[in-house]
Amino acid sequence: MQRLGSKYCRRILSSVAALSGNGPSSFRISKQSYTTVSTLPRNFNNVQKPTNPGESLKWGSLGFCRTSSFATGFTPLQRKPLESIIDIERAKNKSIEELADIWDDYHLGRGHIGVTMKATLYHLLSQRAADCRHFVIPMWKGNGYTTMFLQVQMPHMLFTGLEDYKARGTQAAPYFTASYYTEFAEGKDLVLIRGDIVFTSKLTDSEAKWLLETAQSFYLNDIRYKMVERFNKETREFEFKDVLQALDMPVL
Repeated sequence: MQRLGSKYCRRILSSVAALSGNGPSSFRISKQSYTTVSTLPRNFNNVQKPTNPGESLKWGSLGFCRTSSFATGFTPLQRKPLESIIDIERAKNKSIEELADIWDDYHLGRGHIGVTMKATLYHLLSQRAADCRHFVIPMWKGNGYTTMFLQVQMPHMLFTGLEDYKARGTQAAPYFTASYYTEFAEGKDLVLIRGDIVFTSKLTDSEAKWLLETAQSFYLNDIRYKMVERFNKETREFEFKDVLQALDMPVL
């Protein structure tokens, strides 16, 4: 846990600038760069069942594949195919609201996050992420901050502890990853997002969801995106305290 004073903020900037090369072209992810660990017990019969019987009916209406492979970890850049999670043909017959609700509910409390966004916002996110592929996000834990280092290569986002990234670079394992599915972008203006918590000892479901929503806000909000641009293109002009203020967090 770190308390981010001005000296620490300067250290963040110099460390990340050195690792990232201070430019989007330096971002590389190797399929062999990460190690993932299964967070499920070997006996999958002990996995918590939905408390609302109606949830099973909703999931079944989309043909969700409820097999042991659902939560066995995540290999970055080798996302789980959408057709292995839901029956895409059945999903086409659902309204946007029904599909979004079912997708969100299915992932609750299972070490995964299920959210959705409009396709128009996804296209803006992709456009901006292609130009600015890194950022840092403070997350409050206990009595201080844990700083997360964000790497974006759409349709993926990877969140790694900054200290781990400083120590291991691209070999550092992500704590949390997010994959974007665009199969319904054209027909329903809807993009499905699946987040996978790789290390449940480091992040809770609620923390992971907050990280995802916060990361997206920095790319989709025009004012916040200026901070992302400065971080990637004008590192010396970047002020970490601006991020803290944007998130209504105290500068410790």
